[in-house]
Parts: sequence; structure tokens; C-alpha cells
Amino acid sequence: MRASPSPEIKSVNKPYNHTTGEHVTATFLGTTGKDEKLARRINGYFTGTTQEILRWAACKWGINQNIVFAQAAVESWWRQTTLGDWGTDAAACPPGHGLGADGKPGECPQSYGILQNRYPYETASWPGIGKSTAMNADTAYGIWRSCYDGYETWLNTVPRGSQYHAGDAWGCVGRWFAGRWHTPAANGYIRAVKKYLRERIWTKPYFKQTG
Repeated sequence: MRASPSPEIKSVNKPYNHTTGEHVTATFLGTTGKDEKLARRINGYFTGTTQEILRWAACKWGINQNIVFAQAAVESWWRQTTLGDWGTDAAACPPGHGLGADGKPGECPQSYGILQNRYPYETASWPGIGKSTAMNADTAYGIWRSCYDGYETWLNTVPRGSQYHAGDAWGCVGRWFAGRWHTPAANGYIRAVKKYLRERIWTKPYFKQTG
């Protein structure tokens, strides 16, 4: 990851890039037991520039780094400070982020960070997904790997565009956004990530903001 050092192009991430994460529970990825080995690997234990962290997560979980770069651009424009999926359900607010605490009266963000990890579904990775860029990316692609390895069989129990199966890297990218397998929403998200991938958006001068 540091053999070819990458300069920091998102200075807003610096405090988050130098904060490591923590282990999650063995059942974080499910209760089947098959994916416990993957869950035990999630720890966010890395520091570096934003690009180095994304490259590290890609290498750790076996996904093409350019897909990671493109997906993180779609989700947050590579900003760990990004907040999203605002809602009015107080039960979905993480500690310290109650309704109104983040600037929107009566609402709180449910999604945090560079990959927009969603707190209600990832409570065991809080507060790391909010405070650590590495923990955010590590958790996101640990989940991707569980999907890719075929452990998310629940995807065949909900509405879907086709049967879920192991080995579909792009299907698992779409599942991150839609929570479903090759539905129109999932496929639309895949197209958005592929567009940024073709453009190599992270190399464009207008993407390389230091703020």
C-alpha cells in the first residue's frame, strides 16, 4: 500500500485517516457461523492517506482497487465526514448523534463516512465507522467479501432481480446500496460506479480537492 506512496488529496480526512478501528463481534456478518472467520478480520487497523487506506481495504478483501476508488467517489467523493440517509427515527440514531444533533432539526444521519456505512445495520462497528476511515472501508469490504463468497443467502428470501450466488463482484457492489440482488436500484448503482470507474474520476483535477 505504501510501496507507491499516495499524496493526500482530501485534507478533511486527516484526523480520521490517523485513527484506527476495533474488532467487531464474530457474528457481525451473520449467524450461520460460516463467515465468522471474515468477521474476525475486520479491525480497521491501518493508517495512511485516503488513497492508501482504500488500496489497503481492496487488497485485504480481494477486490479491484479501482472499483473501490470509484465506489467511494459515488458514496462520498472520498470524504469521511459525509453524513447521509437522514431520518426521523430516534432508534436509528447512533450515540452522540440524536435527532437534531447534526444540524437538521428532528433528524439524524444513519450513514457515515467514506463508504456511507449504515449504523442501524452495523452497530457493532460503531463508533469506528464514523471516526476511522480505515474502519469504515474495512467494514464495507468485509461485508462485500461475505457477499462475494456466497454467505448472504438471505438475498434469495427477499425481492430480487435474479438468484443470488457467489462470485458476482458487481452484484455485491449493487447489494451495498440497495440491500437487494440485481434489482433496478442495485443495477442503477452499479452503473454509477462503473461510470466513475471508466472515467477514473479520482484522477481528475476537480476531484483532487485538498479541503
